[in-house]
Amino acid sequence: METPFPPFDPEGEANKPVVDGEDGEATGRLRDVPLRVIVPNFITLMAICSGLTAMRMAMEGRFQMAILAVLFAAILDALDGRIARLLKSTTRFGAQMDSLADFVNFGVAPALVLYAYVLNDAGSIGWIAALIYAICGSLRLARFNVMLDDPNRPDWMADYFTGVPAPAGAMIVLLPIYVGFLGVDLSGDYSFLVAGYIIFVGLLMVSNLPTYAGKNATQRIPRQWVLPIMILTVLCVAILFSYPWKAMAAVSIGYILLLPIGRQAYQRALRRDAAAVSSEKESGN
Repeated sequence: METPFPPFDPEGEANKPVVDGEDGEATGRLRDVPLRVIVPNFITLMAICSGLTAMRMAMEGRFQMAILAVLFAAILDALDGRIARLLKSTTRFGAQMDSLADFVNFGVAPALVLYAYVLNDAGSIGWIAALIYAICGSLRLARFNVMLDDPNRPDWMADYFTGVPAPAGAMIVLLPIYVGFLGVDLSGDYSFLVAGYIIFVGLLMVSNLPTYAGKNATQRIPRQWVLPIMILTVLCVAILFSYPWKAMAAVSIGYILLLPIGRQAYQRALRRDAAAVSSEKESGN
């Protein structure tokens, strides 16, 4: 009996016959999908729901809830890929859905939240700024997907993104709202400055500026620094919960100020790689 829905096909194998039985004949029946394959997709769907909820909260004027929804989407975005790798359940379907989720959560949602909060005071200029940011988010994600398929990309480059990643871009582009929650009035003529800042963040996402990815979990930490780092982490979490908007504003400003440091680290790694390639060529000769 045929079902009204197509079978879930995470690897695009619907057109490939499945060989069953001892005779090795192709039956055309797809194998059942393990639950571990579906779990990361559930998390991605929850992230999309959170991003869409942020838009609703913004339209209702509940901007603090909108910001929290975007932050929750960012947390889920950080979890789904890691859980997929932990469960060994990465699929082509999940990768495509994750990219679409990133565009909704970190491209469209922040743009609409900012427009509802302050950019509407700038009129058409504010809307253009929101459009530019959202389009830059889509271009950044498309370029990221293409770069993943580059077979000639050195392994060490996996430690760096090209341009500010979409989740980080969403966090720093919301800086005007963090500042607004602290009592700073950004309405009126100041909204044009906010529009310029949003365009600036969008351009950072599509730029060639290398930014540290922070994916290297195998990096070792000296033993004497373990306890201080743990205490510092607890302190940062306590500050975040006690003074959320001040902490988010400080983190956003600090992230922007530290971007040149990531570029310098990338340039040093690039020079080391070039020196290693040159050394191999000389030894081969």
